[in-house]
Order: sequence, then C-alpha cells, then structure tokens
Amino acid sequence: MTIVRRAFLVMLALSLVAPAAAKAPVRPAPARDWSKSFAVSGAGGFVMGNPKAKMKVVEYGSLTCPHCRHFAQDAVRKFVTQYVRTGRASYEFRPMVLNSTDLAATLVGRCAGPSRFFPIMERLYATQPVWTARTEAITDAEFAAIPENRIALRMAEKAQLFGLARSAGIPDARARACLTSDAAQTRIVELYQAAMDAGVKGTPTFFLNGKQVPVWDWNSLKQELGKAGV
Repeated sequence: MTIVRRAFLVMLALSLVAPAAAKAPVRPAPARDWSKSFAVSGAGGFVMGNPKAKMKVVEYGSLTCPHCRHFAQDAVRKFVTQYVRTGRASYEFRPMVLNSTDLAATLVGRCAGPSRFFPIMERLYATQPVWTARTEAITDAEFAAIPENRIALRMAEKAQLFGLARSAGIPDARARACLTSDAAQTRIVELYQAAMDAGVKGTPTFFLNGKQVPVWDWNSLKQELGKAGV
C-alpha cells in the first residue's frame, strides 16, 4: 500500500468518527421567586412566601385603616422584594374588620383567594380615601334601612368596589356571592375574635415568629427583622 493511499484511508476513518459532543455549560437553576407563592394559613389569613421561611411576619390589618395604608405604601413592596421574594421571610395578612365598609372591602379582597388578595389589597389601599368617602356619605337613616344580610353588598355598591373586583378578574356575580355569603361573613367575625384573643387592640398590629413587635413602617420592620437575624 502506498504512503499516499495509507494517508487517505486514515483521513477517511477519522472523518467517520463522530466528534465528541461539546459539554453544555452548567448553569445554576434560577432562584425561586417566593413572592409568587400563596396559601391560606391555619389561622385563616392569606400568606405570601416560603412556608418554611425562618421569619414569619403576621399583620393584623384593616383595609379602611389609614395607618395600615401607610404601612402598605411605605413598607410592603420593599419587604416583599428584599425578604419575601428570596424566601427568607413570609408575610401573612389577617383581617381585623372594624366597620361595615371594611367588611365589604375585605370580602371583595378575599373573594378570589390568596393569589389575588395581595394585588387587590394594594389597589384598595392606594384608593382608600376615595372609596371610604363614598360610604361615609350614607346617612344614618339610609344605613338603618339596609337589611342586615345585605349591608356588605350595599357598602360595596356605594363604594364602587365592583369595578375594582372586575379589574382583578372577579366577575360581578362572583363578587356579589362573596358579599352575601353567610359563611364568609361568619369567618370574618371569627377572625376578629381570634385577633382579640391574641391581644390585638388596634390596627395594624404585627407579630414576628409569634411575638408581637413594635412595627409601623419600613424602618421599624427592618429593625425587627435585623434583631431576629434575617
């Protein structure tokens, strides 16, 4: 066999050998966004975040409370971004309903479950002065004429909360059913009593890992989280 022929055969054999597959670069799995994880707690509140988070923040709040509105606008988004999203902390909102308008807003907010509650809560706080003013215009005589089992529905109509519900994907029929549900209203009363039993005297009141803490804004919450070692 000539040198030229031998070289040709070697080159042909090499060309038939499949090249080794290039190893794909190993990429770390994307971090989970725990702010998209929602649940109902055993206490009846709505929870956002890692169920195994080391820090569990519970807020007893009212949707008509101006101080709760301040906390929502000053602290919640920062808390969610820096602590809840990463899985270091969870955030639970437990309603402590203070009046009939609050009842209506709470029933609408809770209507579609925990995954939609927090966006609705944000919108309710953002527009709180507007929709609460609408129900404050109801006279005592008008209020007295409302059947007891229709008070929440009437307050929602007066406050114009159906439009907000629709923007959150809750049809009018569904919102109306939530507002007139005896079971839903009974649950709100039970949550109020549970808050009282826990020593809650006003809104907002905060607990961190089961212990009541002095929180009213972002700085005070961050300080308490820091003390707890988060």
